[in-house]
Amino acid sequence: MSEMLEDLNDQNSPHRRGIVLLVTLVLLIVLATLGYTLTTRVAAQRHRNQYIIDYSNARYACDSALKYALASLEDIQPTLISRPNEPDFSDVFTLSKPEYEDLLTQWLTQSALTAEGSADNEGVADFNAIGNVDAIGDANDVNDVNDLSYDPNAVVSLGATDSVTIRGPYGPAWPYVLEPMEVQIGSAKVRIEIEDENAKYPIGWVLLNEPDLQRQTEAGFEIFCEWMTLGADEIESLKEQLRAIGQIKPFKLEFKPISKTVRIRSSTQRRTRLTRKTISAADQVANQNADFARLFHSSLLDTELLARPYMEGREESALKYLGMWASRTVNINTAPRHVLEAAFTLGSLSDAPEIAQEIIEHRRIQPFSDVDDLKNMLPRYADTLRECEQYITTASRFFTIRVTAVSGVAEASAVAAITKDGNKIKEVAVISG
Repeated sequence: MSEMLEDLNDQNSPHRRGIVLLVTLVLLIVLATLGYTLTTRVAAQRHRNQYIIDYSNARYACDSALKYALASLEDIQPTLISRPNEPDFSDVFTLSKPEYEDLLTQWLTQSALTAEGSADNEGVADFNAIGNVDAIGDANDVNDVNDLSYDPNAVVSLGATDSVTIRGPYGPAWPYVLEPMEVQIGSAKVRIEIEDENAKYPIGWVLLNEPDLQRQTEAGFEIFCEWMTLGADEIESLKEQLRAIGQIKPFKLEFKPISKTVRIRSSTQRRTRLTRKTISAADQVANQNADFARLFHSSLLDTELLARPYMEGREESALKYLGMWASRTVNINTAPRHVLEAAFTLGSLSDAPEIAQEIIEHRRIQPFSDVDDLKNMLPRYADTLRECEQYITTASRFFTIRVTAVSGVAEASAVAAITKDGNKIKEVAVISG
C-alpha cells in the first residue's frame, strides 16, 4: 500500500503521467468542441445575415422590375406574325425530348438546304428566320443529295438545336409575347417574362353554373386533361376541387350593370346611411378576376398535381397551359391544339378537332382578324361557331408578368396578372414568392 502511495506522489511515476495525459486530452477535446461550436454558430449567423442581405436585394430588384414591366406594357402592342415555312407551336407539347430535337434537326436541315439554294453569288444565305446562323453550317458547302454518301443531318452541326426554338404566334416561343428580358439590378440578376393568358385554357369554364353547358364544359376539361396525360382519378379529383370552389363563388361570363344598396358612413355626422349604388359590368369583371385569382392559387386547388411534368426531359405540365387568373376567352390565333379543341367542344364535341385543325393551318399564313373572319372561312361549321362565339377572341387582353430575381443564394419572384385594353393597363392580382 505504501508503495502505491509513493508511486502517486512521484511525479515521474507512470500512473501520474497517465492521469495528466488523460486530463490534457479531455481538456483538448472540450476546447475543440467549444471552438467548433463557436465557429459553426458564427458561420451560420454570417450565412443568415448574408441571406437576409441577398434576399433584400433580390426582393428590391424583383419589385423594381415588376414596376418597370407594368409601366412598359402600356406602350407594347403585341403583334402576330406569319410562320408559313416553320414548324408550328400547336403540337410541341405532345413531343418527347428526342422527338422535339428530331423536329428541330429536320427543320434546320431543310432550312439550310433551302437557304443554300437561294444564296446569292457570294454565297450569303439569310438565316434570320431560323435564329441560329453559326450552328447550321456554311451555305457555301455543296452537298449533292443524289450522292449515296450524302447525309442530310450532316448539314446541321452537333448541338445546333440547343440554341433554336420553335417560334410562337408573336415570335418568341409560346406563350411569350416578347422575348424574355434579362437585366442586372444592383447585385441581382432579373428575368422578366410576359405571357399571353388568353392562349391558355380558362379553368373558370369548369365552374360555369349553366345546366345547358355542364356536359360540354366537363367534356372540354376532360379533353384538355387527357391531352395532359392525367388519369381518370386525377381528373375526377380536380373536378371535385373545382366544384368546391364554385360553391364559394359562381363563375360568370356575362355581366350587366346592377344597382345595390350599400351603407355609407358620414365623416361629419358619424353615422351611416343607406344609398343605391350602380356597379358597372367592368367593375364586376375586375372583382371576379381578383376573387378567382386568390381562389385558384389557394390550397383549394392541387396545383402541385397540375405542375407535375408529364414528359421526361422537357418542362411540360398541365399548369403551363391553364388560365389560372379568371380569363374568360381563348385567343384562336395563339392557343395550341388541345386548348382549341377544349374550347370548341363547348359548341360541338365532334366538330372541335376539325375546327382546331383548320384554324392551325390558316393562322400560320395569316392570323384571323376577327371572329367573323373565322365564320367566313368555315361556313360549314356555322352552328358550332355561333355556340362558341362568346368563348373565343382573336386579340389577347389578358397577360401575366413573371419576374424572377436572384442575388447570391437568395431568390425572389412575383407574378402579376393584368388586363390590357389599348394603352390602358389594369392590375388583377400580384403574387409574390
